[in-house]
Amino acid sequence: MPKEYRVDITASAEADIAELWDYIAQENPDAAAAFILRMEQQIGTLEYFPERCPLVPENELLGAAYRHLLFGRYRTIFKIIGARVIILRVIHGARLLDTEMLERP
Repeated sequence: MPKEYRVDITASAEADIAELWDYIAQENPDAAAAFILRMEQQIGTLEYFPERCPLVPENELLGAAYRHLLFGRYRTIFKIIGARVIILRVIHGARLLDTEMLERP
């Protein structure tokens, strides 16, 4: 049986998801709800094998070991600490990650 991780979502990541829902819901609330549900299901898969997700390219500049889960045009940025997966941000894939965006786990 694979190792199981606890997935924790920071307040910043929760706010990102809420903002994304608001943006999509302006045009189509049903589509927003469906998109966010699928995104949350994808995030939930990080309970098993979060290492399957690649390291973010910005790690060289940040000097860290952040990973990302890609879903549509969005990146879920996370860090693995022990048996925890900490979701730090959910950002558009075109945005670069910088340290000012991240909460400390």
